[in-house]
Amino acid sequence: MNIYDKLGVKQFINASATLTMYGGSIMPDEVVRAMKEAAGSYVDILELHKKAGDYIAKLTRNEGAFISNGAAAGLVLAAAAAVAGDDPARREMLPLSDGKNEIVISKAGRIRYDFALKMGGAKYALYGDDDKSTEAQLEAAITPNTAAIFMFYFEHRMGNQPSFEAQARIAKERGVYLFVDAAAQLPAKENLWKFTQGGADLAIFSGGKGLRGPQSSGLIVGKRELIDRIATIASPNGGIGRPFKVGKEEIVGLMTAVRLYVEADEVATVADYERQVEYFIGAFGGSGGGVGSGGVGSGSFGGVEVTRSFPSEAGQPMPRAQVRLLPGAFKADAAGVAAQLKECKPAVLVAVQGDSLMINPQTLFKGEIEIVADKIKEVLIANAT
Repeated sequence: MNIYDKLGVKQFINASATLTMYGGSIMPDEVVRAMKEAAGSYVDILELHKKAGDYIAKLTRNEGAFISNGAAAGLVLAAAAAVAGDDPARREMLPLSDGKNEIVISKAGRIRYDFALKMGGAKYALYGDDDKSTEAQLEAAITPNTAAIFMFYFEHRMGNQPSFEAQARIAKERGVYLFVDAAAQLPAKENLWKFTQGGADLAIFSGGKGLRGPQSSGLIVGKRELIDRIATIASPNGGIGRPFKVGKEEIVGLMTAVRLYVEADEVATVADYERQVEYFIGAFGGSGGGVGSGGVGSGSFGGVEVTRSFPSEAGQPMPRAQVRLLPGAFKADAAGVAAQLKECKPAVLVAVQGDSLMINPQTLFKGEIEIVADKIKEVLIANAT
């Protein structure tokens, strides 16, 4: 029995995504070993932060890097760095602030996680409406009180707000920072440097999703001036950053995970995802349509249409398999089937999108795509009308 068995905690085969709710991702053995090694010594945390950050900055082609305890904590620290600057009096006020404390955000590009900016002392300056925002509206929203522009990057949903390139240009012209929340935007690997080289002052990533580092870690990359400022605000210093503590184990673990991620063959990894999707479609009798297709072919398994879906739910350039339940074919809808899959042995997690089950190969290990296909078939057969 493992520790979860002893506690009576259910374990899943994850065919959904790298979700915080279900533990993010699974760390490679080398990351776990590095964390165990880090746990065996006392070190100066400030020195470790600096040297690990410099190492990651070099790996990711950035001026600087800082390890936070999650991407949301990274947003808090970024906001605090923009609002308070190097002024000790303003730092002492946080999270209260005045004057140059506004962060400009597109209404159409908002996410529920942007509350972290308020925790860092920022106030929202929203522009546009819920469906669309324009460059002109962004320009008009910038005032003498603007500290930064914030953008949540979702590549396939950027049509409702100014492009990254436009926001970077406007930020530079108006002399304000641009922060990019790219928490789930790995792959593509190049995103680790694309945003900052393209004009963002900071880009923030989750450490426990695509990077496969400790779930309680995040990565901030960008301008050296801001990274150094964040380091003086963050734990182990006092003040607003103190609660966001990162242990020596997480620092070393994420540093190792970033190295492994940068060194990995991304083309081969995505090709393996494609093979898994092809297998899954074939398991339901479909042809799959080949790599690069938009998804084709109803399977011969009754009552479903199984196709390739691209990109992933977070806009990452990787495929998923989509199982659409045809009207009237089953007693349970897609959400009901997903709930039943969570009660199987082994339990299986899948995402639900309207009338479809979405199967993500990113979080599956060797041999699990076959189990997922079999369990979905079992549940669908049991629900056939």
